[in-house]
Parts: sequence; structure tokens; C-alpha cells
Amino acid sequence: MSSSTFTSSSYSYTSSTSSNGQTTTGQRAAQQTYTDPSGATTIQQTAQNMGDPMIQETKRYDAAGNQLLEGAGAGRIAGAGAGMPQGRIEEVGDDERKARGREYEERMEEEYAKREGGA
Repeated sequence: MSSSTFTSSSYSYTSSTSSNGQTTTGQRAAQQTYTDPSGATTIQQTAQNMGDPMIQETKRYDAAGNQLLEGAGAGRIAGAGAGMPQGRIEEVGDDERKARGREYEERMEEEYAKREGGA
């Protein structure tokens, strides 16, 4: 049984200057694809417009081509929720948030009352 890897890279850069020489724009982009011996693939993409921050994105796929999730909800993206954690989304700390909102409103009312009384 043989094992092999595949790597591909591409890079592009464009820039332009207006006819009056005052406006310069540019963009650069790069992509690297790596496939390991198991068939899993990683694609790293980077893009940047001149003067803006760089945007980097990494996507991973298993040997069957299913995109793998990163982080706490790790699993794979597929139909019918395969590999996805089961459960429900619920608001955490909603009562506390409401209490803080009421406290804030009370402080603001007190502050406005002070200003109205002192004016």
C-alpha cells in the first residue's frame, strides 16, 4: 500500500492607480491545498484589500469530502444533522440580563432627575 500527499499553492496580486495618480488600490490573495495520506484535505485561503486587515480562512474536509467543523461544536457538515450535536439552543442568563437592564434604566432615570432638578 502506498501513501502520498498532495500540495497545491496559488498567489495573485493586483493593483491600480487612477489617471491623476492620487488613488491606488490593490488586492492580494493566496490559497494552499494540502491532502494527507488518509485523504483528508486542508484548504487555507488568505485575502487582503490594500489598507484593510488580512482575512484568513481554513477549511478541513475528510476523505469523503465532508467539511469538518472546528472548535467546540466539532463534527461534520452533512445532511440530516449527521455528526452534529443533538440538543436545543436556550438563552443563558436571561433573568440576569433583564435585571441589569432594569438597574441601568433606574440609574439613568435618577441621573435625568438630578439634571432636571438642578437645571
